[in-house]
Amino acid sequence: MTAAGKRLILAFDFGTRRIGVAVGNELLASARQLEPLPARDGIPDWNVVTRLVEEWQPDLFVVGLPLNMDGSESEMSARARKFGKRLYGRYGKSCEMVDERGSTREAKAIARESGLLRNPAKSYRDDGVDGIAAVLILESWFARQEGLPER
Repeated sequence: MTAAGKRLILAFDFGTRRIGVAVGNELLASARQLEPLPARDGIPDWNVVTRLVEEWQPDLFVVGLPLNMDGSESEMSARARKFGKRLYGRYGKSCEMVDERGSTREAKAIARESGLLRNPAKSYRDDGVDGIAAVLILESWFARQEGLPER
């Protein structure tokens, strides 16, 4: 296991139709989005996840925890936790959950402002922001590690 402060991390924005993915380097506190994983009712193609893990060799997984605005957990919170437990069970690497409240809304704003949406009249289902949300989740985790306030 790589020492804290120098780890490579794969982060996930859990969703039932798509799971956003980002990779980041703890030393640089930088993250970039990867291709989202298609999911069927929240279940990805685990062969694709395995290829990601083999390619990036992460030291840690971070999964966004979709909490209600009052901080309480929802059905999606339980499903995201289950996804995190499956990552740990399959790959034997630690998985940390990160409060992701507001990350999708912020990702949509970033996509709009940067012109990343191919057709603003279409819904975000067509032009997903899952990768941007995964980057925001990972950046929030970096901030927490540094003792900074999260987004």
